[in-house]
Amino acid sequence: MTRKKVTKKQGRRRPARSLNLNLILWFSFLLFAIVLIVLFALVLNFQLKRRYTEQIERNLEETTKFLHDNLSAMPYNETEASKLFLTVINKHNVNIYLFSTEDDIVFPEEPDAAEQDEDFRKTIKEVRVRFENFVKEKEEEGISVEIGKIPPMEIGSGRAFMISSEDGYHYVYLTSSYELLNRVSSDMVWYSLISVLFAVALSFVASGFVSMIITKPVTEVTERAKELARGNYETSGGETYFCTELNELSRSLDYASAEIGKTDRMQKELIANVSHDFKTPLTMIKAYAAMIDEISGDDPEKRKAHTRIIMDEADRLAALVGDVLDLSRLRAGIDDVERTVFNLTENVYSVAGRFGYLAETQGYTLETDVDEDIYTFAGKARVEQVLYNLIGNAVNYTGEDKKVVIRLKKKDGYARFEVQDTGKGIPPDELETIWERYYRSSEMHKRPVQGTGLGLSIVKNVLLKYNIPFGVQSEEGKGSCFWVDFPLPPDENEKNPEKGE
Repeated sequence: MTRKKVTKKQGRRRPARSLNLNLILWFSFLLFAIVLIVLFALVLNFQLKRRYTEQIERNLEETTKFLHDNLSAMPYNETEASKLFLTVINKHNVNIYLFSTEDDIVFPEEPDAAEQDEDFRKTIKEVRVRFENFVKEKEEEGISVEIGKIPPMEIGSGRAFMISSEDGYHYVYLTSSYELLNRVSSDMVWYSLISVLFAVALSFVASGFVSMIITKPVTEVTERAKELARGNYETSGGETYFCTELNELSRSLDYASAEIGKTDRMQKELIANVSHDFKTPLTMIKAYAAMIDEISGDDPEKRKAHTRIIMDEADRLAALVGDVLDLSRLRAGIDDVERTVFNLTENVYSVAGRFGYLAETQGYTLETDVDEDIYTFAGKARVEQVLYNLIGNAVNYTGEDKKVVIRLKKKDGYARFEVQDTGKGIPPDELETIWERYYRSSEMHKRPVQGTGLGLSIVKNVLLKYNIPFGVQSEEGKGSCFWVDFPLPPDENEKNPEKGE
């Protein structure tokens, strides 16, 4: 039995075919122009027919009244009546037929095509019957009927009335000629067709030109976006387009390019710095572990000193990993620390007290100027992290006098926290970059507080998360002052933290 080899198709779906924007715009403009011209021609033709028909009907009614009034006001004379008929026919473009009670056509003398038409003969008969019935009904009602005063009647597509004659009475029937209307309508069809063809040709050129103008900047922005996707972040256009939306799109792309480029540089710096900070303690841990194994294993004092270094470096690695994770959570927006009302004064004293060992061992001076019983509404653990990082930063960068001043003062609607050092200050061109990850000041300093280089970046992201204003004031040669404006709780009388959740 032969086995068939089954090939597993990949799950990729082919992208749906899409039309070119230039072609779509060109076709849309062209179709719109054709539809517009066709609708215009149809409406124009309809309006022309309607207006012309109304005019014909009005002309027929007025002509009928004119003939009725004139023929009823004078004795019937065949010659005079024929002259009057010919005058009216030439002037008002109507057809006039005079026939007797036996349905014989008296005028026009020469028979025309209408007289040979069976429908016309039926109409003539209907005219006679209608008027005979009208006269008969009046006589039955005992009403004397004067022929000249019988009003005209609308019969079929024409008008008819009776006139007295020497041998009794005759009937006059008027119809309108639609020959001119039909000829104009036929001409309109050809004019409309020519107009459509001309509009198509003109729209073909105009729509192609307009669509090219519209799609050219879109194509340029698309190419810049492709360059951005390839990793080229120097795609700033700096061009001004003809519409607001394209200008906004171009500016947004420039902004995205700059931000992505900045993020890319920061990511590379982060990887480089983290790699360096991981490499140093790992190297030391490995070296001292080897020393314990080969040299100090039997010497309790050396072994203890070496293991102490290993534990310190391990703590440094743990702190680095913790800070990286904290920063990642903050930047990703997944930090779920709840806001509570807590005593900010106690928090400041508690954090400042953790640096007390520096006064005893290295001669640092930490002055505190803190108002009592100041409360705030934020995440307590995160605020403590902010205070620790700011004070630790001031300790690391303070001057030779090793002095750091910590203040907490209640202002109008907020509590201002300040930590000031006496170092060399921050150059103006570095004030905006000190909050970035792994920022290193060009100032040479000692670092009594072990740091990871992420402290100020964590401070920035925490305070941005809680929408708390912060900043730094620095003057070269005189030190720096970092400040934070903590919000007061909604109810300042609420002093119990347990009640402030």
